[in-house]
Parts: sequence; C-alpha cells; structure tokens
Amino acid sequence: MLPADGVAAVGAALSDQAAVGAVAMTPEHRSAPEPRIPHVIVVGGGLAGLVTARELLNGGARVTLLEASSRLGGKVASHTVDGIRLDAGAESFATRGGTVAALITELGLSDDIVPPAAAGAWLLSRTGKALPLPKAGLLGIPSVPLARDVIAIVGLVGAVRAQLDGLLLGFVGARERNLGSLVRKRMGRAVLDRLVTPVAGAIHSVHPDQLDVDVVAPRLRDAVLSRGSLAAAVLTLREAAPAGAAVQGISGGVFRLVDALADSISVNAAADILLRSTVTAVDPTGVTLGDGQRIDGDHVVVAAELGPGSGVNITLATLVVRCAELASAPRGTGVLVAPGAVGVQAKALTHATAKWAWLADAAEDRQVLRLSYETAPDSDDVLREQARADAEVLLGVKLPAESVVAFARQTWAGPRRAAPSVVAAGGFGAQTESGELSTPADASDASHPVLEVGERVSGTGLAAVIRHSRAESENLLTDLASRPGLRLAPPS
Repeated sequence: MLPADGVAAVGAALSDQAAVGAVAMTPEHRSAPEPRIPHVIVVGGGLAGLVTARELLNGGARVTLLEASSRLGGKVASHTVDGIRLDAGAESFATRGGTVAALITELGLSDDIVPPAAAGAWLLSRTGKALPLPKAGLLGIPSVPLARDVIAIVGLVGAVRAQLDGLLLGFVGARERNLGSLVRKRMGRAVLDRLVTPVAGAIHSVHPDQLDVDVVAPRLRDAVLSRGSLAAAVLTLREAAPAGAAVQGISGGVFRLVDALADSISVNAAADILLRSTVTAVDPTGVTLGDGQRIDGDHVVVAAELGPGSGVNITLATLVVRCAELASAPRGTGVLVAPGAVGVQAKALTHATAKWAWLADAAEDRQVLRLSYETAPDSDDVLREQARADAEVLLGVKLPAESVVAFARQTWAGPRRAAPSVVAAGGFGAQTESGELSTPADASDASHPVLEVGERVSGTGLAAVIRHSRAESENLLTDLASRPGLRLAPPS
C-alpha cells in the first residue's frame, strides 16, 4: 500500500498527463504490482519481543522493534555490584521441553549452558525451622507423601492426608485447571500451603491458585487420570524427564541470552530497532508514538504490558558479603520461605555463589546473596539492613553489618493479568508511561487483530515466554504468506 502522500503524487501526475493529451493506459499496458515484503511492528523489546522479532525476520518479514526504555531485554537484565556483573532478573531457566536450551544453541552459546550445584535448596517453615526440601517432587508436590523429608515439613497429619491421594479415584480434581485447586483436592491444604506454595511461588512469583496446571506442568492432569493419583503422576513425569537438573544457567549470566538475541536482530538488514520510543496507541495496522508519529505496518505484535489487570511487584536485594562460614554453603543453593514464616520478610534467598561455579570464581573470596521481597521499604539503607538480617536467619550464620561490602536493589513489575473478556477480544492498546491504555473501538473487529505475546498470556518463566512467542510467530508468518500482495523474503 502506498502512503497517502504517494497516492496523491501519482494522482497529480496522471491528471497532468491527461491535461496535455497523453494517451490513456489500456489494460494491455497495465501489470499487477509486485508482491512486497510484509512489515510487522513489534511493540516491546523484552524477551518476548526479541524472540518474536527474530523469528519473523528469519521467516522473511520486515520488522520494526519499538522499545520505550534505553535498553533491550526487559526483565532479563544485568547489573554490576562490587565489580561483579550479575543477573538483575532471571538467573536460571527450566530445562523441561528443551525450549530455552534450543534457542541458546541457535545463538551459539550452547557450550556455556551450565547446571547449578547439586546441593539443593532448603525451606524455612512457618515455625521458623529450616529444613532441606524434599527431592522427589514436582513444583513442591511430593511423589512419596510419607517420606521423612515430607513429614518434616508438612507434619504427620498433613502427610497422612496427602497419602489419601492414593485412595481417591483418578478423576477427582483432574478437571481443575489451576494448580492450587488440584493439589488441595488431591493432597490437602498442608501440602499446598507448606510445600507447593513456597516452591511454585518462588518459580512463578504467584500463588498456585493463579497457575494453569497445563502451562506449568504439562501432562500432569492426564497422568493423574491414567495413574490414579497425583503422587503417581508426579513420579511418572519425573521418570520421563531427562536426567539432570530441573534448571540450568548460562556461564557469565542469563542476561547473555538477550545480548545474543539483540545482536542476531541488529545485523539483519530488514530490522529497524528504535529505543526510547514510547507507544501511546495501537491498532491492527499500526501504532502511534508519544511524539505523535504514526508508523504503519501489515501487522502489530504487542510484547509489552497491557492494561487493565494487576500484578505483584518483586524487589530483589543483592548483597555481596565476606563471611568465611558461607563458603561451605550451609543451606545449599538457597532457602525458600513458607507463607507466614516467622522472623523474616523475604520470600526467598538464593546463595548465588553456592549455586553457580562460574560466579564463585568471579567473586573470589566474596559471597553473593540475592533475596526477593513482595513488599520492600523505599529506603535503600533500610532494605539493605532488612536483607542482612533476613540472610542471617535464613542461612543460620552471623552476618555483621561490616560483612556486607556491597548492596543493590532491583524492582520488577509482575505480569498484569487481564480479564478473560479482554484477552478474548483480540484487540489491544499499548501501555503509556502512566499505565493508561489507548485502543480503537473497532480493533477487535479487524480481520487481522493485534497479536499479544509475553508472560501475561504465556505464563511466567523463560521457557513459557519463548515457547509461546515462537509458536505465535510461526502462526503469524503463515497468515502473512496467505495475504494477497505480500510475499515473505526467501532465506538469506
């Protein structure tokens, strides 16, 4: 489609020719316009936007990537604390399905995929007692409810209630779509509150009642039906999983993934990356920027947060400390906190130098601790002291104030979950800096509605975001290839 000023110019030229007696074009002289490369606008330069842009470019589309901030990557970011470059967001990824590892391999970083230390994590119970997490489980769901390590956390009564799962018919709870309801019906509240909530919450940053079972644990409900119990289903899924850790990382930091993605996009001649470009309105054929500029395209993909909806902010407090007692990793790779646990405000602690060998080498005689908070004080000084005090309790060692050599804060907004009616509508507007939304009334009626990707629709976690973004990109490429007047560029 020609821009408006181009159409006007062509019309004027034809009019001038007619005025001087030019011969009118006959059907024999006319020819169909050459098909053109489709132009897709991607709003948001976080992980979902980068993956989508790369897939579309590799599929033969032209892409304009718009990012409101001054950098790409979104929540996959880095910061430097006491001279050590660290992940400021995600520091590991789920190995299930091989989704993330496949992308890392495509980007040439496969040799840098590393497993965490085998020490395992601990759990601070509601009573304030720290215990090793049961090893034979999935998202905190035990495969052996009467195992000693399970009884130690949920109590004998809670473990006996969970064991009753084996006496229930397979269909009980199997229709429940959220993880919390499934566990509550099959194994009871003790397992849900004391095991699944802290474990699943630490991974996905929301309560199990907000997690879709089929997203966070594919095939679990089917396995409950076929095996007749939740415990047996967990065991089946664990046995089917490839050997190795449930999570992995990247030597040097997970943030290297977005660096590699950005590099792979920027070298493509069909890509245009615009930073500091705030989008104030979106419709199926284009976007409007904060300065009033209009950018038109053949399709729009929104990979940024959209309203309405609400999410939970997570604040990460990073401490770099010198403490000889921590060299032995007294609480393994970190400690999860059961809801209502006394004596701490943090929801989890990662002993990063105990978890990742590459980081231990980089830190030398220092230890890196990362604590997460749903509610954090505004003052950095107060948060630093809170994190130090919480780390003492969670790790069971004394950490004098002078042992803390550096501190950093990073706050991330949780995914804002829209009402089902909004998601089903198919037409969205973009979030402005104030969080407001501008959406045309007829956006949902368009034959090619705005596409949304990102953790609000995919679920949280790198694997979920990447899997969803790649699938939606493939569908969009198929759609673009079928439209009259468009053609995808051949692979270079």
